[in-house]
Amino acid sequence: MRADQHQIPILFFQSLMVNNFYFGEGSDYAGVPTEYLTVNCSVEMTIYNPAKFFGMHVSFTPAGLFYYEITVATGQLKKYYQPRKSHHIVSLNLEGKRVPLYGAGPSLVVSDSRGGVPCRLEFDIRSLANVVGVLVRTKHRMHISCSLTVNSRNTEAIKFKENPCRYN
Repeated sequence: MRADQHQIPILFFQSLMVNNFYFGEGSDYAGVPTEYLTVNCSVEMTIYNPAKFFGMHVSFTPAGLFYYEITVATGQLKKYYQPRKSHHIVSLNLEGKRVPLYGAGPSLVVSDSRGGVPCRLEFDIRSLANVVGVLVRTKHRMHISCSLTVNSRNTEAIKFKENPCRYN
């Protein structure tokens, strides 16, 4: 392996903890009557830098938790420097307060009563490594999309048996 060959950070999703996930009825910001959703949950993951010769600067785009095409919660991870051949544990907090659902409210309530609401977590991870000072830089960007099932009645951490995500 060449020293300048970029190594992509590897993500391992550990658990999903749902603190709040409840429905309500009310009005949106314009006064339109609708159902709304309040979400507060966290996803714990481990990021591994497999590079033998260099550390990398890791940053993230804002993460979104989606129910179909509706963004029900958002969160942001802080950027950091990760040394070579190391693991770093991060916790992504996702929060959405009184998110209007409009026509999607009844189907979301039915999904929750049947065992869980299908959601999708999406964000990008970017890495930047300075291999030879600032003369040789390698950059990489990866889009992550994870299928999750959120249950309003389960407040215990849900451990992932297998990785629920796709990487592009």
